[in-house]
Amino acid sequence: MNIQEYFGRISYNKPHKDADLQTLTAIFQHHIRAIPFENLSMHCGETIELDLQSTYNKIVRKKRGGWCLESNHLLFWALQELGYDICILGGNSYEPAERAYTAETNHILLKVVIQGKSYIADAGFGGAYQMWQPLMLISGKDQRQVPGIFRFTEDNGTWYFEKVKRKHYIPEKSETPYFTDAPGAGNIRKIYRFTLEPRHINDFQELNMYLQVSPDNILQKKSLCSLQTTEGLIALVGWTLTEMKYNYTEDTDLVHITTLTDEEVEKTLKEKFSIVLENKLVP
Repeated sequence: MNIQEYFGRISYNKPHKDADLQTLTAIFQHHIRAIPFENLSMHCGETIELDLQSTYNKIVRKKRGGWCLESNHLLFWALQELGYDICILGGNSYEPAERAYTAETNHILLKVVIQGKSYIADAGFGGAYQMWQPLMLISGKDQRQVPGIFRFTEDNGTWYFEKVKRKHYIPEKSETPYFTDAPGAGNIRKIYRFTLEPRHINDFQELNMYLQVSPDNILQKKSLCSLQTTEGLIALVGWTLTEMKYNYTEDTDLVHITTLTDEEVEKTLKEKFSIVLENKLVP
């Protein structure tokens, strides 16, 4: 494993001598725009191994993406190589349908400490709830980024991460096109909760296996691939391609939705996500 090879994968060629916030932010942004959030292995009959060498080979050498366990683990390795004070944390994602956080830890994120200040760097959430730069770990402060306003709140040692939702304008869908993604649920989208207890990647081995065999979880039910762009994001869920441009007009994101054929799925993965699969995808 080689840090220069990783930099080549994410098209990063700036200085990186200083383990400072500016360098962290630049690397982070290159990472989320080069490495898709995807679970395609599960829908290609491939097993996802949760060890650094396997993840490195898959994402860096085979130019694939990965889910949170893989993408954030690779980022953790890279930042550690560069001398950052960094640790892995565990999170419980929010399930809107259940209106509750998962009982079991099902997400990993990273905490980076720079000059005594803590930041959360999470390159593995994907979709419209992916932060675009590390967020300062501070309770109750609105932190505005291109994707929207993010916020942490802390209660008795548990941290909650959320985003202020924006309206979506979908020209293809509706004559009255302004709406939010969960009518009646308010304008705050809960994302996940976490504590600051440091974790090791091996703490997630059981989760990694469980997610690949449990028929109930969303990753089994849907093939997902999303990538952040300079303007918004692109996402392929099953046969549905969504292209989003953030803040197209004030507080509104422009959303284009296309339904693809089987043949177009493979072509789209190659052209829009730079992914060429070794095995046949069953969307």
